[in-house]
Order: sequence, then C-alpha cells, then structure tokens
Amino acid sequence: MQKIRLVESLAGLPSPVSISIWWNGGSILGALLGLQIVTGLFLSMHYTADMVNTFDSVIHITRDTPGGWLFRSLHANGASFFFMFMYLHIGRGLYYQSYINNPRTWMVGITILLVSMGTAFLGYVLPWGQMSFWGATVITNLLSAVPYWGPSIVEWVWGGFSVGQSTLNRFFSLHFILPFVIGALSALHILFLHEKGSTNPLGEQSHTSKIPFHPYFSWKDAVGFLVMFMMLAIVCLFYPNIMGDPENYTTANPMVTPTHIQPEWYFLFAYAILRSIPSKLGGVIALVMSVVVMYFLPLAASSQATPAPFTPPYQYMYWLFILVFILLTWLGACPIEEPYLTLAGPATVLYFVLIGALLTVPVLWKKVI
Repeated sequence: MQKIRLVESLAGLPSPVSISIWWNGGSILGALLGLQIVTGLFLSMHYTADMVNTFDSVIHITRDTPGGWLFRSLHANGASFFFMFMYLHIGRGLYYQSYINNPRTWMVGITILLVSMGTAFLGYVLPWGQMSFWGATVITNLLSAVPYWGPSIVEWVWGGFSVGQSTLNRFFSLHFILPFVIGALSALHILFLHEKGSTNPLGEQSHTSKIPFHPYFSWKDAVGFLVMFMMLAIVCLFYPNIMGDPENYTTANPMVTPTHIQPEWYFLFAYAILRSIPSKLGGVIALVMSVVVMYFLPLAASSQATPAPFTPPYQYMYWLFILVFILLTWLGACPIEEPYLTLAGPATVLYFVLIGALLTVPVLWKKVI
C-alpha cells in the first residue's frame, strides 16, 4: 500500500507547465547511473585486479567473453555520456539560477559531481594501460602538495612507495562501492527537489501554473531516454574508441613515460587550471576550487535577484563562461608548450571571475531597473 502511495505521489508531482526538454537531464542521468552499475557488475565478474593479469583480463573481456565487448563499450562510453549530461544538467541549473530556490538540492548535486569525478578517476586506472598507470601516478602525486603530511598521504593512498598492486586493489574496491553512494545521494537529491518542486524558465515557484508529472512529463522523459540510448548505441557500435586514448591500449610500463599525459575529456578543464599555475600547491587549490566554488553559489545568491531570462547581462556572462569552460577543456588536451601555457593563465582567471559575475549581476541588474 505504501509503495502504491509513493508511486502515486511521484506520478502526481506538481511540475511547472513551462519546463522544456532541458529538464530531462536528471532522469537521463538516473538511467545512465543504472546502466553503469549493471554493466560494471557484469564486468567485475571477469576482471582480475592483479598487476600481472589485469591488462590481459580486459582483453579477455573484450575478445573472448560473449557480449563482453558491448558491456565494456557501454561502460566506458557510458561514463562519458554520464558526464556530458551532468554538465548539461548543471549548466541548465546555473542558467536558470536553480541554486536560489533549491539550495540544498543544488549542493547535493555538486556533491554528486565530486563523487562521480572520483569514481570515474578510479575506474580509469583499472584497465592498467599506459595512460591509466601514469594518470594515476600524476594525479595521486598532487596530494604531496599538502603541507607536512603530503608525502605520507601519497604513500598511504598508494599502499607503498609507488602505484602498484595495493593501489590497484583499493581503487577497484572503491570504484565498485562509490556508485551506490552516488545512488544514495541521487535519492537525497530527488527528495530535496520534491520539497519545493522544479524551477522553471520564469523563476517563479507558485503552484497555480503546475500540472501533474504523469503523463505530461513522463512521456517527455521517455523520448529523452530514447534519444540518449540511440546516441550511445551509435557511439558503442560504430565509434567505440572515439573517446579513449590510444596509449591505454598498451599495457602499463613504469619504465616508459607517455609523451603527453592527460586525463579523460571531462577532467580537462580542471587539468588546464592545474597546469596554468606554476606553484604546485596553488595549482592543486585552484583545481579543487574549480568545482568546490559551485557550493558557494547558494550561499552568496540573493532571493532578490532577477531571473536570467530578464537579465541580458547575466546571459552574456553565462555564455562567456561556457566558452571559457570549452576553451579550458581544449587547452587541457594540448601539449604543455606555448602558446597553450600562456592562454591557460588568463582563461583560468576569467573562469573564476565569471562565476563571481554570475552571482552579482542579477542583484545589481534589479537595483538598476
């Protein structure tokens, strides 16, 4: 009986009549998270977390296990799709200032982003290819920037004096567990969302212009699922390696360093920010703050701010921020040489300045008008 009431409450959730397909991101992310958990479970049944046989076990999954190539492709490319839709979801919330009306929902969402980034990094190490090994070495070495305790923290994370068997074991265990943490955070995210309901392009929260979630928006979500899975199927069946790094098709070799070490595309903006600062500690702080700064948006936002559709300067700042984000992503994939190093510094400064502008412009605009 309680389950029936829960389903009825979800189906009858009052939803703004004016929300568009951009509000499909949350449900699509839920579907992708479920796909990652299911495919990851089956892959773990054939994966071997030991330095000698790890790379061969991935080849075995791809070549010898029935359907293994599809499950691996869905899992690897599904991670890219997950981050693509997550960035679109956050971008929509940033544009329509969702953090003002639903601050707790926003902050849980940013926590989901951070945990997802950690989970994706752990998963990138597991194939034990060249880029996996050296990416793990470079990223975990950043912890040595922590004053006094840094070297000890790095050794504790590695389980030794270098990335090795202990590192692989604990990364595999954490990568298996963290998706369930993301699932729990997603449930909390939805719970907070249902307290006040979804935002809308006009920025108003009145229930007078709302309609039930089902059937009006459930069918719209179904169309979003169909389009997303068609896109994923095209990538997995025709371009399965388009988002991968060629270096990762060579087994890890501690004696040979790749010419250009870089993370997956969804980390490149933060990687470019890290590289743009000469100080190691300063770079690590800027790297962390590039995401953590999003937590401060609800704290600094004002309920007196005008909605984005009625604030032209906010729209200009927002799209400039998107361009800077894309520029940093491109710079993160470029070699560490000129002119890319020179471009990364101003782009990093502009990234943080524009986030501050997104906070202040709506409030100032209301005072002007």
